[in-house]
Amino acid sequence: MTEKLNEAPGSNSGTFLDFPFAENLDDLDADIAILGVPHGMPYQAATTPNEQSRAPDILRGTPCKEDIEYSKNHYDFDLDGYLLDDKEIKVVDCGNVTHDPDDHKEHYRRAEQAARKIFSCDVLLITLGGDHGVPIPVMRALEVFDKPITLVHVDAHLDWRDDVNGEREGYSSPIRRASEMPWIGEIIQIGLRGIGSARAKEVADARAHGADLITAYEMHEIGMEAVLDRIPDGGPYYLTIDADGIDPTIMPAVLAQTPGGLDWIQLRRLVHGLVSKGRVVGMDIVEIAPQFDVGNTTMIHAERLICNFIGASVRAGNCR
Repeated sequence: MTEKLNEAPGSNSGTFLDFPFAENLDDLDADIAILGVPHGMPYQAATTPNEQSRAPDILRGTPCKEDIEYSKNHYDFDLDGYLLDDKEIKVVDCGNVTHDPDDHKEHYRRAEQAARKIFSCDVLLITLGGDHGVPIPVMRALEVFDKPITLVHVDAHLDWRDDVNGEREGYSSPIRRASEMPWIGEIIQIGLRGIGSARAKEVADARAHGADLITAYEMHEIGMEAVLDRIPDGGPYYLTIDADGIDPTIMPAVLAQTPGGLDWIQLRRLVHGLVSKGRVVGMDIVEIAPQFDVGNTTMIHAERLICNFIGASVRAGNCR
């Protein structure tokens, strides 16, 4: 019997933009797949599940039926056309990775296996988190590609902690864990600002590794085009986006609101510019805490982000 790695989204949310639910990852027929990974590795028992665990299904359920129809079938000026550009592109929602509340590592193992199955089918993967520990198993699955993956990271925080409370795979550690993966090549970190869990040692370690640390203030000063110029051409790329890397005026639903992040124009330009440089094999959006949203502002921008990634990837010919 095949192990069950994924299950349907919550009954109150439906799939993302009503795309079909793909239950069988062993027989995946798709060009683009959406996968919810609700649970990161907790630092203490009381934080599981956390508020971010609700984000995948809340995001799926944000657009009303009329908005879904508009997103899929009306002219989109972000893309200069329809979402899928009148092409035969198949987008599926693979639901959420199944969770064992008594074994948090099992959730990561299943997430990695699910991501490996998707990547092995040469399908673009969009991961909905969950906290920023979630990309760790997804990035492990990037091993299936035969070229080094350039990692592009948007975040207010450095995420190079080796451990917190002895846990090495939580939300403060994804970029350090990525740096240890032989298939991860260059690392570009964009939007750093304010105060987080990093100490001077983590900053020194990141720089010693060769990570390109671009603070939000440098980004605003030099512009997103100059940032894109610092990312190697050709790809492949993986894009991990912590919602607190975006300015809280447009993504307030985070636990660490920090002024000065990427605005919408910069975020959209990063997505379109990166896709035009080479194939982005996957992206994630993590650290959305729905209870702190204001008028669905965060969810609207997150939905627009995902649609821009889908539309740009289709137009760049990056979908099989």
